[in-house]
Amino acid sequence: MALGQLCAAIWDSQSKPDVIVWIQTRDCSDTHCTEMQCLRPLPPSPTTAVHYLATKCVDTVKHHQSTKWFMPWGPNQCDKIRDFDEAMAKKIEANNIVFAVHIPLPNKEMSPWFQFMLVILQFDIAFKMYNQIEDGALATIDVGLAYRDDTLSEWTEMAHSIEQRKLSCNFTTTKTYENEGRYYECDLLPFMELGNVAHKYYLLNIRLPVSERKKINMGIGEIKDIRLVGIHQNGGFTKVWFAMKTFLTPSILIIMVWYWRRITLMTRPPVLLEKVIFALGLCMTFINIPVEWFSVGFNWTWMLLFGDIRQGIFYAMLLSFWIIFCGEHLMDQMERNHFSIYWKQVGPIVFGSFCLFIFDMCERGVQLKNPFYSIWASDVGTELAMAFIIVAGICACLYFLFLCFMVFQVFRNISGKRSSLPAMSKARRLHYEGLIFRFKFLMLVTLTCAAMTVIFFIISQVNEGHWHWGDYTVQVNSAFFTGIYGMWNLYVFAIMFLYAPSHKRYGDEQSSGDAGASGEDIQLTTTITHVDGPTEIYKMTGKEAQE
Repeated sequence: MALGQLCAAIWDSQSKPDVIVWIQTRDCSDTHCTEMQCLRPLPPSPTTAVHYLATKCVDTVKHHQSTKWFMPWGPNQCDKIRDFDEAMAKKIEANNIVFAVHIPLPNKEMSPWFQFMLVILQFDIAFKMYNQIEDGALATIDVGLAYRDDTLSEWTEMAHSIEQRKLSCNFTTTKTYENEGRYYECDLLPFMELGNVAHKYYLLNIRLPVSERKKINMGIGEIKDIRLVGIHQNGGFTKVWFAMKTFLTPSILIIMVWYWRRITLMTRPPVLLEKVIFALGLCMTFINIPVEWFSVGFNWTWMLLFGDIRQGIFYAMLLSFWIIFCGEHLMDQMERNHFSIYWKQVGPIVFGSFCLFIFDMCERGVQLKNPFYSIWASDVGTELAMAFIIVAGICACLYFLFLCFMVFQVFRNISGKRSSLPAMSKARRLHYEGLIFRFKFLMLVTLTCAAMTVIFFIISQVNEGHWHWGDYTVQVNSAFFTGIYGMWNLYVFAIMFLYAPSHKRYGDEQSSGDAGASGEDIQLTTTITHVDGPTEIYKMTGKEAQE
């Protein structure tokens, strides 16, 4: 069996999603390129990248028909040519050549479990002294996308657009006649993104129209081939992800209902910290709800944008919660339990989340109508996108440092209150020592969760954008994604469970003679789980005279 057939035989991202990736290498040290395909095992990854080489079809019709689709293989395959030298020999013009790509590979089919499809484009451009790539050259691409769900039906047009992509190519050797035929090193170009893979087969027909009068596709070099990289989510990872969401949704929903019921049983109104914890539970439930199940049966192309919005809301709520959580435990503050005193800290978080939403709408919002649109296609868009990723990473690091500073202040204040403990009775001292220990442990867990969240956010931004600036990327496996997601749910569950108000009612009818001893015994049952725990620590200095 040939190596390429072996690749096609064992590639099955739905049943064995995390072990295979297509690798294509090219040795162009001479004027002739040697193609080689191989398989490379990788760590489990949420996505799979498949490489495609476009087939050169010939449009023999004098007036191009927009409804005609050119199939690269199969019973109704198009008339093909091997290279452009053959086209010149047969006097075939460049405007009559159509680059056809069938997704997926032969004898395979796409699946709704793949969730999305991102396509990256790369040109193979040979160096010619009389046809060099000009500075700032723009490639004009006339592209159409069609789909069908069986091999016998006709292709149905899904999208059509005329796009421009700026070429960024380098020629590493001297530009002389002796080096003609060598290939430029060109960057990958964003090409297409679909928010749902609802059909089994997709067909791309790409034209590179040439017009000297309109200066279309002039100065882009001698294009030999077009290569595409199709990236989609692994079917196995999708099933695990859906199952995880389905299991965690009722867990958080039940603890949230139980938590709010505990609050409503109290005679006092809920305090700020209780309200923020409940809001965090709502956001966690919102991001948990497995609406992605419907994307398997419906062609919901907006699922990627909806997922980004849900995640952005949760990020904003989680970051704001940590600020308020630490601020409410800074026991030297004169004002507490008011949301207005945190506007300086929460305001930038809300503003950053709004900017993230606008940035997402500028790309994925437009892609709902035109899947070939990319904010990375223009110089201004590329600079804005790069600036956003860099600024977002810097702001995430600064936020974490600020949170560490707040936690340090909390620890310092608590340590200052510990000086009151030796003067207390043994029972009361043991109560407060346990209270302080559990509270410090919870603060350290909060700091760890914040650190992992910041790391996850930065890696996600880098991993999403690395196709647009080169081969530099961070390898992320599925365990990291599911681990972070599970950590968020466990943390929110623990916060609501530990900070739910106690249902116990401590009797005040006891006589003053035994009230002190029984009160100290009862207080031993009070832990950091009670929302008034930090307040008790805060009041320690006021009880020194009584003790």
